[in-house]
Amino acid sequence: MHPTHDQPFDGSHDREIETLTEFDEVVAAGRPLARHRVQSVDLTGRTEVLLAQDCAGAVFLGCPMTPDAAAHVRASGALVFPPVPGLPFDPYRGLVYSPDELYDGLAAGGYEVTPDARAYAWFQRTKADGDVFASMLRAVHDDAVSDALDELLTGARVVGVMGGHAMARGTWAYAGAARLGRELARAGLMVATGGGPGAMEAANLGAYAAPFADAMLDEALELLGKAPSFVPSVGDWAGAAFEVRGRRPGGGASVGIPTWFYGHEPPNAFATHVAKYFANATREDGLLARSNAGVVFLPGAAGTVQEIFDNATPNYYESRGEPTPMVLVDRAHWTEHLPAWPLLRALARERSMEARIALVDSVEEAPAALKRMSG
Repeated sequence: MHPTHDQPFDGSHDREIETLTEFDEVVAAGRPLARHRVQSVDLTGRTEVLLAQDCAGAVFLGCPMTPDAAAHVRASGALVFPPVPGLPFDPYRGLVYSPDELYDGLAAGGYEVTPDARAYAWFQRTKADGDVFASMLRAVHDDAVSDALDELLTGARVVGVMGGHAMARGTWAYAGAARLGRELARAGLMVATGGGPGAMEAANLGAYAAPFADAMLDEALELLGKAPSFVPSVGDWAGAAFEVRGRRPGGGASVGIPTWFYGHEPPNAFATHVAKYFANATREDGLLARSNAGVVFLPGAAGTVQEIFDNATPNYYESRGEPTPMVLVDRAHWTEHLPAWPLLRALARERSMEARIALVDSVEEAPAALKRMSG
């Protein structure tokens, strides 16, 4: 029995369709579209199918369709949120981004023409104009990205790697962060970073290199060293990463979670899955909350200090359950330059999280510390 038009929405009936292939599979199986949520699927070629469907309680989010199809699905009890013209991003997207999607057009037209750069430019134009429609679009987009990220990481053991964007390619610190990412990935963990340059890129690079022989990472580090920073040219910096990927396709999976809030930090091309947000607070909390296997904090500045205590707070109160491991790398940095470690240790004293924090001298020690605290 199909749900009637006046039945309330029930989350237990919430079934998402995120690709045209999934749509065709549901139809071919003889299942009604009633109660499905269809996200950003181009249905202009499926008019006859839609006209024959019971769509009671379905929701179509940003799905192009013919006027006849749209009229029918509305009349049968569906909610239709049409595509928003003129946007450089899809607010209803069903999947996280890929680097290729964000950097589309880079080789031919430079960084300024890419979807990533255009989304940032739109954000700059609209973030302070008080337009409720623009703020709604940003919120809908970020919620859709969170939903897609949760689906991607279902069942994964995720370890966060945090560190500053200023860590340059060609340095020993960058190479160490890359080796860390590689070892964590080889241990069966999904590496997640803030998705930007520096230490974040290095950890994603290491995860990408994990399936290959060790020499691959050495070759990649040498090639990347020719474009050490995204300043002055994001195009040259990203282009070097795509050259590495082109030479060695099929690298290991990892996640990057960057933000357009920091528009000066472009996303790195080594995170195979990119969950990019407009709201930095949503991005920060989401990254740490999903790091269920612990977090490694490499040397960084204000952003990394913030992440340490954003992670320490739920561990202190156990608001997300049992505390997760926290490993701070570089004793001198975290006790002398930015003495976050003494405060973290004081907070943890005589609490469950006390056994889940560690300070190590080098990245080589971090995986063992993480494993030890994970039991």
